[in-house]
Amino acid sequence: MIARLTGRLAAVHGDRVTIDTPGGVGYEVVVSAGVLERLGPAGGEVTLATELVVREDGWTLFGFGTEAERRFFQRLTTVSGVGPKLALALLSALGLERGARAVRDRDVAALASVSGIGKKTAERLVLELAEKVGDLVGDGGAAAPAPLAGGARAARQALERLGYSPAESDRAVRRALTETGAPADAEGTEPLVRRALQLLTHG
Repeated sequence: MIARLTGRLAAVHGDRVTIDTPGGVGYEVVVSAGVLERLGPAGGEVTLATELVVREDGWTLFGFGTEAERRFFQRLTTVSGVGPKLALALLSALGLERGARAVRDRDVAALASVSGIGKKTAERLVLELAEKVGDLVGDGGAAAPAPLAGGARAARQALERLGYSPAESDRAVRRALTETGAPADAEGTEPLVRRALQLLTHG
């Protein structure tokens, strides 16, 4: 499985980009409108989280700005009637935060506003995924917790380097701290990273 690509942005054609890797291989990747806007001009170095979709009519590599976007895409495509193209259309129209929040809050109208997603498909999305996307949604207007420091902050930064968003990295580290009873400025990075990765991977 191709989980991540790093290389030079060689070309952009509609919703497809070509990334030339240091090994001399050029990959064609389908991306959302939001990712396309963030990539910048051709010639620069980019890194994308990727998901390879294999079907009878061919293989397609989809690219995402963050690991969280990729996981949202994966969950969307588990729903009957929601294929990769429709999942990408939802990400293009609403983005990760708005899209995941609409699913979590059972906002059928917002989901149905996406081209290609009718009311019935929107209802299936909220029925099957409303309880499964909470980790992808920010905390909204909740009071800000004490800032992470020391090893806890280093653990969060390590998760971000692995492709997780700042919000989900912060939440995972805080959950790991809560389980151990450690303070927000706890020392000892590696144990926190290991536990936080377990939480991100298995919930």
